[in-house]
Amino acid sequence: MKKVIDSFVYLSYWPLAEGFGLNTNILETNIINLSVVFGVLIFFGKGVLSNLLDNRKLKICQTIQNSEDLCNGAADQLEKARARLRDVEKRVNEIRKNGYLQIEEEKENLIKAASANLKQLEDSKNETVCFEQQIVIDQVRQQVSCQALRNALITLTNCLNNELHLYIIDYNIDQLKDMKRIFD
Repeated sequence: MKKVIDSFVYLSYWPLAEGFGLNTNILETNIINLSVVFGVLIFFGKGVLSNLLDNRKLKICQTIQNSEDLCNGAADQLEKARARLRDVEKRVNEIRKNGYLQIEEEKENLIKAASANLKQLEDSKNETVCFEQQIVIDQVRQQVSCQALRNALITLTNCLNNELHLYIIDYNIDQLKDMKRIFD
């Protein structure tokens, strides 16, 4: 301790004009001064430094805890998002399957409708052909009938005399009378 006091006394004897010098004596120089300063700092600054370090440690722990909470929250949100993504993918697949099924059903319905329309057109065509055939047949019959009647008239006019003519008229009148009796 005496050396510490001596070093302070020694400093008080330094003349101000001389300035600073280099003292190579290790016992009189900075090691002792630094030891005293560190001792005083440790003794008095121990509580302050301890409080600062404890506060810093607490802030770091809180920051780490907040980061872990945020990480856990983000992980939960990520899992929920993945679950929603899986649900959406399932719905998309169902919609896609339903769409394909609806397309196939529409395709089959269109094929059936086209087939039915084709059958109707075929039936209509056949009816039209039959109708036209019937018209042609009727026209041919009329022409044949007309020709037969002309031929019959020609034959009758050539062969018919008054007596035969009266006989045919009487015969037809008798036929009509018989028919009348049957229906009455």
